[in-house]
Amino acid sequence: MEELRKKEHLTVLAIESSCDETACAIVRDGRTVLSNVIATQIEIHRRFGGVVPEIASRNHTLAIENVVREAMEKAGVDRGGIDAVAVTYGAGLLGALLVGVNFAKSLAYSWNKPLYAVSHVKGHIAANYIDSTLEPPYLCLLASGGHTAIVKTEDYNVVSLIAQSRDDAVGEAFDKVARVLGLPYPGGPEIQRIAREGKAVFEMPIPKSSGLDDLYFSYSGLKTFVINLVHKMEQKGEIIPACDIAASFQKAAVAQLVEAMKLVSKKTGIKKIAIAGGVGANEELRARMDELEKDGCEVHYPKLVYCTDNAAMIGAAAYFGIMGGQEPADMTLDAKATVALK
Repeated sequence: MEELRKKEHLTVLAIESSCDETACAIVRDGRTVLSNVIATQIEIHRRFGGVVPEIASRNHTLAIENVVREAMEKAGVDRGGIDAVAVTYGAGLLGALLVGVNFAKSLAYSWNKPLYAVSHVKGHIAANYIDSTLEPPYLCLLASGGHTAIVKTEDYNVVSLIAQSRDDAVGEAFDKVARVLGLPYPGGPEIQRIAREGKAVFEMPIPKSSGLDDLYFSYSGLKTFVINLVHKMEQKGEIIPACDIAASFQKAAVAQLVEAMKLVSKKTGIKKIAIAGGVGANEELRARMDELEKDGCEVHYPKLVYCTDNAAMIGAAAYFGIMGGQEPADMTLDAKATVALK
């Protein structure tokens, strides 16, 4: 679509429905958000202690038309002002993704606009471009409920995997530990909230890597340690010091991320670093990552609203995909539950 790349300004309508947020955003030139509407299902799923895929899919179906309409109204554009439609095709809950993919296909077909498929992972990375001047190359720490990894972003559309989790993702571990401590879903913000009132008095396991060749993350052992700690206290009839446990867990969880990023930056010589994913909103992680500036690193974060799932990041990723020569998808586009980190 050479004519798109030649336009003075390129406006993308983007849709995201990979988990429990139905979102639509209008993004111009990959960095300016004209509107960003999110219909969250947190209160619906909180009663179940986590996301129920079938319920998520039904609620996406109910919300998506209104969300798209509201995004267009807030941006002050109609179909004539939209140059392309973008949608998250994976990774995520398959049924939830299908709602967004099929709605985006319908819009693109009826409006005669090109359709672009965007990886949820690349969307999180692209959140760093919104209201920012960040440009590749740089290292990116991806920390979310579904992924924990370090990638090298060589170009806007080229990433290479350096390290990833061998088991649980860091966000998944936050949710599971929160459940053990009797905290509501989603666990990340709740762990952070009560950790402010606690002290990291419990020594918890942190995997160590000696170099890039064996670099990895692991949160299964940390999660199990907390579960066992709580169960032992319960069996002894002790009061559970939830705030101290939360502070200790958060410190250990974040330490893995920061130490790994220090190692990768030192070994590769790359000093420009970006954070992506929902855990990127964690205040402990941001404070610890800021410490890397003492080593000459330049650390970038998305605004908090763009850390968790949203459609603005999908619109940003689509723009840079288009400018990099990505071909439009056709009407056979399907959703994928998993997408490779590459």
